[in-house]
Amino acid sequence: MSAHQQTVRRSLLVASATLLTLSLTAPAVVAAPSPSPSPSTSPSGTPSGTPSPTPPATMSTVGGERLGQPGTQVELAPGVPVIPKDVSARSWIVADAESGEVLAAHNAHWRLAPASTLKMLFADTLLPKFPKDQEHKVAPSDLADIGAGSSMVGIKEEETYTVHDLWLGVFLRSGNDAVHVLSAMNDGVENTVREMNEHAEELQALDTEVVSPDGYDAPGQVSSAYDLTLFARSGLQKKDFREYAATATADFPGETKKDKKGKTTRESFEIQNTNRLLTGDTGLAQYEGIAGVKNGNTTNAGATFTGVAERDGRVLLVTVMNPQTEASNQVYKETAKLFDWGFKAAGAVDPVGELVAPRGAEPQAGGTAATSGGGSGDDSGEAGGGDAAGTPVAAGTTSGGSGGMGVALGITGGVLVLVAGAGFLVNRRWPLPELVRRRR
Repeated sequence: MSAHQQTVRRSLLVASATLLTLSLTAPAVVAAPSPSPSPSTSPSGTPSGTPSPTPPATMSTVGGERLGQPGTQVELAPGVPVIPKDVSARSWIVADAESGEVLAAHNAHWRLAPASTLKMLFADTLLPKFPKDQEHKVAPSDLADIGAGSSMVGIKEEETYTVHDLWLGVFLRSGNDAVHVLSAMNDGVENTVREMNEHAEELQALDTEVVSPDGYDAPGQVSSAYDLTLFARSGLQKKDFREYAATATADFPGETKKDKKGKTTRESFEIQNTNRLLTGDTGLAQYEGIAGVKNGNTTNAGATFTGVAERDGRVLLVTVMNPQTEASNQVYKETAKLFDWGFKAAGAVDPVGELVAPRGAEPQAGGTAATSGGGSGDDSGEAGGGDAAGTPVAAGTTSGGSGGMGVALGITGGVLVLVAGAGFLVNRRWPLPELVRRRR
């Protein structure tokens, strides 16, 4: 493959004809190696082993040869700031969300327990399937087999919730109960796990093996900083995904109660997003331009986090897995430092790899735009890569929009191209929520 071909922009695949926009042409697929040692767990999630203290000598090279090498990978040069020395995470990655260029990485393909960051793949897989206003009455079986000590949003048996309510529970409170209810609606946990693994393979997230859809510790369940970044980039193409990930607080339906007169009432209670770069916390300020995405924390995984932030028209993705420094909110502090580095280094540093496109995402030269219907996560109601009049917008420009919370910025514009064998678009615009502007 020529150097020119390797830099040609192409799109990411979204399940169920969800529209996607991506850029780089995928390199030849390199099979991922066997999982590096990972702790095993009992059915309750209690670890019965310890993770390997060092990354394997050989890791996947999907996205570039250097990404398969252990240790920090970065091309330092005059004008490029040095990587913060106090980043202690076992694995991390800094990538440009528009171009897909990996600006720097550390053990990017180390297969580790992902915790609830795996919910990004869950959402990317299931969001298109159910309308937001669809209602579901929770059966006792829906909440069966939730792991002990799981994070919960507070779903009650025999209560009715909308799909919108359930996704708020997934994104804001990382509710394993909400994940299990949505999985029940999707023909069960086993089917959901199968579909998540299939979608991961389509995205070329070959380090990932899903065992539990909520990210709860399970034997053999692994992902990597590279794969989690692919999941975030894919999910953020969906309007609903972007808006849920950027929501700081919301009202969630409580339990139906009867008063002494027999009158039923159902009040709501407020839930807050557990992403501390989004909401802030004691000793931790909101991060400038933050717009999501997802955090996690389990015994095996430690703290994990993938974030997306925008500054001066540039959007970066950062994933951090398992900081070794024990301090409050350490995963967010290290993410913020890597964001700061990335915004300074972007445009000056040579990339060490790329975020690949999915399998079979070859654009056809001279093709025409293709639009497809989709479910709740679909962007088909937005202007397909152009302004309100349908005129294509040049790359790097922004325009207003009426869908969702509005358009904060566009990732890529340009001509829409038909992609062979799928209903997704090349160079579709990626607006982040208006909330980003209010956090500057």
